[in-house]
Amino acid sequence: MKILILIAHPEPKSFNAAMYQEAIKTMEENGHEVKTSDLYRMNFNPVSDRENFTTVQNKVHFSQQAEEHFAHENNGFASGILAEQEKVLWCDLMIWQFPLWWFSVPAILKGWVDKVFAMGKFYDNGRIYDNGLLKGRKALLSLTTGGPEKNYITTKYGCIDQILHPIQTGILEFVGFSVLPSEINFSIERTTDEERKEILERWNTRLKNIFAESLIDNKY
Repeated sequence: MKILILIAHPEPKSFNAAMYQEAIKTMEENGHEVKTSDLYRMNFNPVSDRENFTTVQNKVHFSQQAEEHFAHENNGFASGILAEQEKVLWCDLMIWQFPLWWFSVPAILKGWVDKVFAMGKFYDNGRIYDNGLLKGRKALLSLTTGGPEKNYITTKYGCIDQILHPIQTGILEFVGFSVLPSEINFSIERTTDEERKEILERWNTRLKNIFAESLIDNKY
């Protein structure tokens, strides 16, 4: 299978980086093809503007969706964005590795979505969800949190499934991805070295069998 693994974390010695490297190693050792996007090491620019494109549909008024559609029809995406789009179109499974910041993905990852998940290329009028242009691919969120699991309840932070719902359904399922249950490691800064070793071992075991897993039951 073809696996795309993204990481959005500024520290190369972080536990997110360890999870990312473990995913690469496990997938390659089990015969899968792997491509990666390490957004901070790539110095990926998350800001969307006319630099997203080499074409111009309207010189007077900038509408990103209109420019995306025009760029799709006229081979007008900037080379860096096109390279990321081609990775997504190539993969059978996409894994995002990131810390949960302010109950969402880091800004650099959201900016990557804003630029890469372009109208016309990844979705269009009527081509969303079950009819999405990326249908047939799977996606998996792997994340860490600062807070402990006990805080993710409706009377405090909110249920973790509800927090991840906009990412899983509003981004991934929207363009056609089928989403697997998230890999969540709570309160990671408070874990011991031994606990981190055990997490990595469980991650390795899970990834070996990832294509046999059932999809999330999205009930929200």
